[in-house]
Amino acid sequence: MTAEQTAFQAGVAVPLANSICRVLAPNPSPMTYHGTNSYLVGEQELAVIDPGPDLPDHLTALLAAIDGRRVSHILITHSHLDHSPLAAALSRETGAPIYAFGPSDAGQSPIMRELAAKGLTGGGEGVDHNFRPDILLTDGETVAGRDWQITAHHTPGHFGNHLCFAFGEHIFSGDLVMDWATSLVSPPDGDLTDFRASCRAMRDLNAKILWPGHGGPVQNPKSRIDWLLNHRQDREDQIIAALSEGKQTAATLTKTIYTDIQPALWPMAERNVFAHLIDLYARNRISAEPELSIHAEFALM
Repeated sequence: MTAEQTAFQAGVAVPLANSICRVLAPNPSPMTYHGTNSYLVGEQELAVIDPGPDLPDHLTALLAAIDGRRVSHILITHSHLDHSPLAAALSRETGAPIYAFGPSDAGQSPIMRELAAKGLTGGGEGVDHNFRPDILLTDGETVAGRDWQITAHHTPGHFGNHLCFAFGEHIFSGDLVMDWATSLVSPPDGDLTDFRASCRAMRDLNAKILWPGHGGPVQNPKSRIDWLLNHRQDREDQIIAALSEGKQTAATLTKTIYTDIQPALWPMAERNVFAHLIDLYARNRISAEPELSIHAEFALM
């Protein structure tokens, strides 16, 4: 077994830094990498960040890592199915309330609410539609246990109700910033305009290290965030260049731009392209006929 396989072994409590421990959920996939990272923060009294998917084995592993200590807070970065569903069972077992920005439709931008009302549904990890936090957290709000203090930062983009949690110089970045992959931005759950703004806000927090929802730590947050923003700008430039040749749909743009991926991955790539098209439309850079939708024809203004 390699060092990485040992470090990312599902169900094992792995100390990461002072008062931070990770328990990996057994849900590896192309979307989740090794699986979902559940974090325990504190020593005498704990906060659990992202209990993860509703899997009995993972609940057992979390309770073993908790080892009888009091859990005072269950904190949710966002309510995709790989992050939030186990929160309810963990709350019943520990008595700890669930804290989040809001239910799964909280934090959506007006344009995404409009698209959702017209029938657009999200893609990717799947939405925990039953998610209901006990206590709502606002941007900049701080919660505390006996030996820790954590500040919530509303960071929509990957998901409307996405929060990142700052613990000193450490930030739990959920699915906003990861080191192994770019964040999925799939409308109407994801919003590229919000994603860019949240990345800039995250960069300004001057974190020493990021602990993401999947994969290993981000050791140089500013460099990684700059790369993510530049990557999105490069993708936008590709879309503008393709549209300079004439009207195109999201599907045709995807095949023009994503020449290096398997056709089976085109649907997810199309979601990414559509996220860029919505952002460009909102900035009056392009038009959509007959109206803004994933099936529209797009043209430069």
